[in-house]
Amino acid sequence: MSETKRKPLVIIATPNICWLNPTVAYPKKAPEIIQEAVKCREAGASILHTHAEGQWAEVINGVRDQCDLIIQSGMSSIPLQERIELFEQKSDMVSIIANHHAEAFTEVNCDVLHPLAELEEYCVACRKYGVKPEWEIWHPGSIWNLNQLITKGLLDPPYITTFFLGWPGGTWSPPTVHEYLYRKSLMPKHCVINLSLMAAEQMEVLVTAITHGDHVRVGTEDWPYLQNGRIAKTHELVKEIADISRSLGREVATPAQAREMTGLTQL
Repeated sequence: MSETKRKPLVIIATPNICWLNPTVAYPKKAPEIIQEAVKCREAGASILHTHAEGQWAEVINGVRDQCDLIIQSGMSSIPLQERIELFEQKSDMVSIIANHHAEAFTEVNCDVLHPLAELEEYCVACRKYGVKPEWEIWHPGSIWNLNQLITKGLLDPPYITTFFLGWPGGTWSPPTVHEYLYRKSLMPKHCVINLSLMAAEQMEVLVTAITHGDHVRVGTEDWPYLQNGRIAKTHELVKEIADISRSLGREVATPAQAREMTGLTQL
């Protein structure tokens, strides 16, 4: 087994709106989000991917007061100029889509252009504020953009990335092991790869990622169902994948270990 595969599993928790089924309950008020974050930490998560429901300062500061989770601020569809608060609040990571948004959900269609020039501006802002970018990789074109940013010297390794598979819309890709492995084969060196699936095939692909040394993202935002078909809270989904990983012989990362793996130790 390689050194990469021996590294513990980083679990990203996403206790946010369920785009496929908006009736699924999730925490909306800052105290509820913070409480769920603590439960996700106890269940095995090391990173919290949050939308904060617009309560960025309350959520970021509140989570930090209660636990040591790495805070990854989402909603990458919003323009950079409207996300400066995330940087000013010193979120550990900020999610940035590495291509255009083209998503089709139950109640929301999202079509937003994100040209390479905007991605370069994000890189500048991340260095200025000491925030780590997390790049959303939806297809090979995302990887082309990522390579452009690396070539221009705008990014520092390790490069934090998340593959999105099965998310509906114009950037859809098949939620299959083949798609995961193909995309993985195209990635540049020094990438930390996480995996998100919005499809019933979620677990098959996540288990493959676990056995290949990569990391996973679970929660109500991605796929709100346990393996028995029950709709669950995010901390329950975190516990399920953590138990599966341990059963496969791979330990689950603490936030401190995740910080080391993602290059956050010096931030």
